[in-house]
This record gives sequence, C-alpha cells and structure tokens, in this order.
Amino acid sequence: MFSSDTSEEQQRQFGKGRGTVDCCYPVKCGSGHLGELLLGQKRPLDILFAPMISSLPSFLAGHVVDSLSCPRVMAAPENLKAGFVKERDLFAEHGVRYVSPLVSLGEPALAARQLHRALADALPGLTLEETRRAVDQGYAALEAFNARIRARGREVLEWCARGDRPCILVLARPYHMDPGIGHEIEVDLQACGYPVLWVQYFPLDDDLLGWMFGADVRGGAMRSVFDIADVWPSSYSANTNEILWGAKAAARVPWIACVIRLSSYECGMDQPTYTPVQQIVEASGTLFFSFQDLDATKPAGSVKIRVETIAHYLERSAAAIIARKKAAAAGPCPLLEGRVSGYAPPPAPAPAAP
Repeated sequence: MFSSDTSEEQQRQFGKGRGTVDCCYPVKCGSGHLGELLLGQKRPLDILFAPMISSLPSFLAGHVVDSLSCPRVMAAPENLKAGFVKERDLFAEHGVRYVSPLVSLGEPALAARQLHRALADALPGLTLEETRRAVDQGYAALEAFNARIRARGREVLEWCARGDRPCILVLARPYHMDPGIGHEIEVDLQACGYPVLWVQYFPLDDDLLGWMFGADVRGGAMRSVFDIADVWPSSYSANTNEILWGAKAAARVPWIACVIRLSSYECGMDQPTYTPVQQIVEASGTLFFSFQDLDATKPAGSVKIRVETIAHYLERSAAAIIARKKAAAAGPCPLLEGRVSGYAPPPAPAPAAP
C-alpha cells in the first residue's frame, strides 16, 4: 500500500496540525502522506515502513565524491513521526508498527543488511538471504525501469534531431515529478507542443555521451563523460550532482533548446547551484528559465504566465539556437545515424476558446 500523490486535500485531511518541519516544503508534505497511510485506510496497516535513506543509486556513482541524499529528506521519517506522537501515540492506538531504519540505497550489499535488521522483528522468521533476494529484485526492477525510460528519452532526442525540432530538459529533484510539488509545469509545457525530458532519465548510451563529451575527456578537461569536477568539485549530493551534470549535457545537445530549473521554497541544497547551473546553460546559448521557491506563494497564476512566456521564446528563438549549437558541435551526431525513432510527438494544443 502506497500513499497517493501530494495534494492540498491530502494535507488538510490527514496532515493538519501534524507539521514538525519549517523550511522544506516537500518534507512538510510528508505529514499528509503519513497521515493518509495511518488514518485513511479502510483496513488498518500492520507495518508502516518509512526508511531514512542516506544515499541513493546514481548514474554518476564512481565519478563523483559521493551520492548522498539531502539530510533534511533523510531525517524526514523521524521528524514526521513526531507529529503523530506529540499528544498521544497514534501508531500504538491503531496497532501500527512504525519502522524507519537508516538505509544506504547507494550501497546495495549494505542496504540488504540494514533492511534485515530493521524488519526481522516485524516479520518473524525473515532471513538475511530472503532479504538479499528481495533487495536484488528491487534493484533489478529499478534498473529495468530506468533503462526503459532512458530508451524513450533517446527516441525523443532522435525525433527532435531528425526534424531539427526543439525539446526541453527539466533540471529538478525527483520529488518535483509529484504533481502536488512540481505543479505539473512540464505537463503544461508539453501541451504547448514541446517534448520534455528529465535529467534523471537522460539517455546514457555510449555513442551519444562520447559525442557529447569525448573532446573534453581526450583534452583532459574531464576524467570521464560523467565527471563534474570541472564545475562542481564538492560532489557529495546525488541529486545536486545530477542537476550539474544535466546542465553540462543540455549545453552540448543542439536540440535541447530550453532548460527549466525547478526548486522548492528555501531549498538549502539547491541554492548554491543556481548560479553555476544558469551560467553553464546560458553559455551555450540555450534558453534558461528557473522556477525558484516554488511554494513561497500559491503559484498557479504565475506558472501559467511563465509557461506562456517560455513557449513564446521557444517559438521565436528555437530554430536559431539549434543552428548555433549544431555549428559548434563536434562531428556527426549519433542521434542522426541508423536508428528509427518510435517517438510520437505530443498533441497540438487545443485552440483557445473565443
């Protein structure tokens, strides 16, 4: 059983009065999710599992200093729990066992041992070998999902390259894919006729990355196609690292004519990256638009205006941006060679009502 997407109704019904965190909107939203699982089920749960994730799997692993999660997000399960036990223990009243172990998802072997220790009491008879098999299946499913979505991203880029069409790359944290946190800004942009990619699912094919970064690697500016030390030497945070790498990728792909940066209110992990990300993107002539402090106010009206502005600039400037970036690119692009894209473009926007 999983909680539903983030929404105001969820927070009002299940999280009201349970807040324990001031400055991180995505973590604040966790109270509604926790409350929905604890209080909103027809059949009560036996175990509510909310791990404190200390590190994350990342395609940059081995090329950066570390792949740690945000400390505020990591500590969220215990912080959020406090909102449900501060007056009386609602977990005990509902017969729910709350399990929130520290789990290092960036280290699969360690994660299996951590999960076994945490779940052995809640699931009598559970063995370490069973836990390892379950963890292996989970990682395999994650890898398969990532591969499928990245293959789809490759199809999008090939479709754009063959027709010199623009697309948009979103640089954001994974929780911005939640409609209640990211406000579906990318959906609104796609409705304007522009395909949208997320940095987390950028295609990682050797031929494409070699074309994008090969000259930098051969010239010694980068140690590998995944190196970000030239722009971000303090590469400890998994999501931050991927955002910086995504800025470098966007600068090198001609058909990425626009980058959208999303950041929630007062995100301490994001704030130091605002300037370098913008500078990397804009140095290539790529359009850059940033939605910072998304939840400082109720953003629906301003988001609509910003989306219309972005669509206007893309319509006006995309062809020239693509031409300039193609002229600066090194050699024939593999996106134009041999493969046939199965991508279907987004539907054209409906005409405005009279």
